[in-house]
Amino acid sequence: MPGNKGVVYEGPGKVEVHDTDYPEFELKDGPGVNPANVGRKVRHGAIIKTVATNICGSDQHMVRGRTTAPQGLVLGHEITGEVAEVGPDVEFTKVGDLVSVPFNISCGRCRNCKEGKTGICENVNPDRPGSAYGYVDMGGWVGGQAEYVLVPYADWNLLTFPDKDRAMEKILDLAMLADIFPTGFHGCVTAGVGPGSTVYIAGAGPVGLAAAASAFLLGAAVVIVGDLNKERLAQAHSFGCETADVAEGEPGEHIERILGVPEVDCAVDAVGFEARGHGREADTEHPATVLNALMEVTRAGGALGIPGLYVTGDPGAKEEAARQGSLSIRIGLGWAKSLSFATGQCPVMRYNRQLMMAILHDRVQIAKAVNATPIPLDQAPRGYQDFDKGAARKFVLDPHGMLSKAG
Repeated sequence: MPGNKGVVYEGPGKVEVHDTDYPEFELKDGPGVNPANVGRKVRHGAIIKTVATNICGSDQHMVRGRTTAPQGLVLGHEITGEVAEVGPDVEFTKVGDLVSVPFNISCGRCRNCKEGKTGICENVNPDRPGSAYGYVDMGGWVGGQAEYVLVPYADWNLLTFPDKDRAMEKILDLAMLADIFPTGFHGCVTAGVGPGSTVYIAGAGPVGLAAAASAFLLGAAVVIVGDLNKERLAQAHSFGCETADVAEGEPGEHIERILGVPEVDCAVDAVGFEARGHGREADTEHPATVLNALMEVTRAGGALGIPGLYVTGDPGAKEEAARQGSLSIRIGLGWAKSLSFATGQCPVMRYNRQLMMAILHDRVQIAKAVNATPIPLDQAPRGYQDFDKGAARKFVLDPHGMLSKAG
């Protein structure tokens, strides 16, 4: 049996790479595992040898101490890998398959899964609908920033790449299919982006950049990306986006400068609950800033796609209400403008095959758009530090050196 190593959350601001248990076809007790899931048999699962596993902005929320994540949690939910073993109930997935793993775990059997709402599966997390690898309050499934990881319901969850050699040539792009690319795409779809749309995207982190690339793929005429970080704004500009430095003023002011009017057809929140203010308030945290700003700049009758993360508990919030996930949202403004809102986990399987085909046939260069940067697994702590400082990169961990060989 091979060994295993994983990236472990050790408390606010600290992650380390530790020796961890090699996966078995049973969910064991451990940090964050709901007692009702302990001992759960996973005969339908597969053990994946990780080829690429990304650091996500939502991981950073936990590492900053802004959630109730327990110490000792193995992190990571953006997983691409090679099937190393399959359980006795796996019928179609084969050892050696190169696969993308949707970040949201789903059973394929419950009402929500059958309706395509795989982000809120009813059978994988005893706490609430919806689950993910290596994430707080998500059932305790062990994270995939590791050499090996267990994936339940393998025949349902895994997307197998049709040509392994061809896939390895584009592996950095395909590594974005586990979460970031479908999530950004979902934000745009739910915001109503289409041919000729004008789009404002709040946040030039990896999800915001993925949303911007998605908006172009969907036919948008103008994509404006707002952020406080000049390096990230430069990355957005590098593939055709207009940019808005919201440290210098409200989004509407920038939008009017670019479009001649202070509103857009569609808007996407790729920031979430750790938002800061605009202009003079740019150094102060205001968790409802982005949502309220998007309601202001979106045309009446439009929609907001909200892939940015909002939580039910934020122990690091300055206000008591925000610690419970309650924000001062101008819902009256949204109601008056007949705006639509779409929230929650992206149902990755709704999009990942189509986006895979767009990658394989050179319709999009998502790794370039998000500045995907491979690093060895043992450099994960440095990757988290640099990402937290605002590096305009999407760090991709390379546990077995397969990305360097592919490059």
